[in-house]
Amino acid sequence: MRVLIYHSDAEQWRNILLERLPDAEIQIAADSGNPQVDYLVAWKPPASVFEEQRALKGIVNLGAGVDALLQNPALPREIPIVKLRDAGMGELIGDYARYGVLHFQRDFDRYRRQQASAEWREVPVVDKPDWPVGVLGLGAIGTRVSQMLAADGYPVHGWSRSPKRIEGIACHHGDEGLDTLLRQVKTLITLLPDTPATRHIINRDNLAKLPNGANLINPGRGTLIDEPALLDALGEGEHEGHLRGALLDAFPTEPLAAESPLWRHPRILITPHMAGPTPIGAAADQVADALDAMSKGKAVETIDPEAGY
Repeated sequence: MRVLIYHSDAEQWRNILLERLPDAEIQIAADSGNPQVDYLVAWKPPASVFEEQRALKGIVNLGAGVDALLQNPALPREIPIVKLRDAGMGELIGDYARYGVLHFQRDFDRYRRQQASAEWREVPVVDKPDWPVGVLGLGAIGTRVSQMLAADGYPVHGWSRSPKRIEGIACHHGDEGLDTLLRQVKTLITLLPDTPATRHIINRDNLAKLPNGANLINPGRGTLIDEPALLDALGEGEHEGHLRGALLDAFPTEPLAAESPLWRHPRILITPHMAGPTPIGAAADQVADALDAMSKGKAVETIDPEAGY
């Protein structure tokens, strides 16, 4: 089995995969001149990799999001693609979501603003059972995040395109289900993939359906949010709008441009796409298992390029 790795930490990935696949021939991508390989293990490879590698039998995407890979104009459409599914990212993103929910449920956003004006005023606590949370996207990561929040005591509503059943989670699906979810949650968490159907799903109409004073957490994809609509919903300056606040980790273009108004909005918290870094050990186990299965002709779970995940 011949494998090519394209990643910013390719040397580390090669070493850890060789521990799991000692009989494999694993090389690191160079600008040109790599021998033909059977499998590509990569994160956002350039078109030149596919132009050079003409005998690929499969691709393993080193992340849960495959939008950049699918948008690559040189990607051979007939090659099966395996993506990472959770691999420890769900726990990390769950912690990020839990922090975000607590930030708003326990009014830390308001206390932060009060501190700036030396204002000593306690805000009445809303109990967890009275703080419904909505999670858009019920894949492996969305399911884990939903379960963690439900275990903390929040009523959790989840939404997916097709019907799902998850114990302890009120599951909704389709357009009607999305409408139902949006109208009753105080915190909305977006964990959908980037597809034509999900881009700007957080738009003016859907933001208006949220209860007054709701908040948004996005550790998913930056393309899910219509940013001008979000800014309008948040209001200007110290005048709170329909939406109380937002915690944002992903953006359509990264790094987020210094001139973006998101940086300076008083009710937005920004983090640099750090909610769910890939734990390399657990991810390497998935990669090695996928490569081993594909090389032996066994069935593996691949993405649907048309659906985008």
